[in-house]
Amino acid sequence: MSVAAADAILGVNDTFMTLEKALIEANSRLASQESKLRIEQRGRRLNLRGPLPLREDPCRTALQRISLGVIADATGLDQAFTTATLIQLQLNQGNFDWSNWSARSAGTQAKGGGQSVESALKTFETAFFADPRRRRSPAGSRTTWTGAYLPYLRRLATQSQGRRLDSSLLLETLCSYEDGSRSRQQCATALAALARHQEISLPEDWRQEAGGYGLHRARFRQLPTDRQILEAAMAIPNPHWRLAFGLMATYGLRNHEVFFCDCSALGDGGDQVLRVLPTTKTGEHQSWPFHPDWVERFGLRELAETPKALPAICTDLRRTTLQQVGRRVSEQFRRYGLPITPYDLRHAWAVRTIHIGLPDTVAARMMGHSVAIHTRTYHHWITRRDQQQAVDAALARQRA
Repeated sequence: MSVAAADAILGVNDTFMTLEKALIEANSRLASQESKLRIEQRGRRLNLRGPLPLREDPCRTALQRISLGVIADATGLDQAFTTATLIQLQLNQGNFDWSNWSARSAGTQAKGGGQSVESALKTFETAFFADPRRRRSPAGSRTTWTGAYLPYLRRLATQSQGRRLDSSLLLETLCSYEDGSRSRQQCATALAALARHQEISLPEDWRQEAGGYGLHRARFRQLPTDRQILEAAMAIPNPHWRLAFGLMATYGLRNHEVFFCDCSALGDGGDQVLRVLPTTKTGEHQSWPFHPDWVERFGLRELAETPKALPAICTDLRRTTLQQVGRRVSEQFRRYGLPITPYDLRHAWAVRTIHIGLPDTVAARMMGHSVAIHTRTYHHWITRRDQQQAVDAALARQRA
């Protein structure tokens, strides 16, 4: 036997041993998640095996296999593990359906065009909540799902009228919203996520049709001045809600974040950095006060010693949602007849950081969203700042 042939055989054996070890580790991870499903190799393919509902009698279970059609390699093993996690979650929730897991290739398993909308939405929801990143913040995930995904997926289901899921149906649903509206942009985000999960190619003009709703386009806000913010605060008769207003204005918080933050650093000797808790919509992040003197002006130091100085509303996420908490804040602003909305305060904070030259990456992190969203939303002010900086630099060179 030649050396080359021996090396080739050893290479195959090494690959086999590596895959066998990875398969054992994957099944150990499934067991640690209390899943009864296991990944098995049959020839050059991977399957799932475990107790599953009988097709003819879903109330009874038996040891059965699901053919995944994926190659027995590292990529296929990752796909098999993800599929096993999804199926176990469906079993736990009682919505496992054999029609979603017929013998299809892994590349199209519960994915791809031609699937019924109902079936696609069911598997997409399962995958959404199975994402490990979302499991770290269940309350935030529920709020994101019900507020940012569900309304648009329901519109998709209504538009379908029995049609199969494909790119044309996605585009038709998107165009059912007013051009340039916030709803249209959010619908585009939700449907694009569904398309990625289903491995459906979006139309080439999807981004143009989606149309951003940044403040520079759909609703260019006449944001309140600092003086107007201070005057509005004085018009709030309830001291608890006045503190909530001041906290939002000073730190650029979302409505619900007021009730889910650590204010201990606002006390004497503290650095005044506010910690937004992990249970919020976008998870834990920190925010600095702009303007710093507003901490004193709004009397926010009181919150370091007395967190209960904020309005007494239900924040138990076993009985309410982040969306409902945020709605209470908006309702209270309207009840007091304030000329400023909660998000006016947040946007005003963001623009304040732009004017003082805080890097966009830093401001975006403090606000708990991506730099892309930050740039899109505050495009007008960022562009103006950058242009002004260029003009100032050019004039300085001329004077020199």
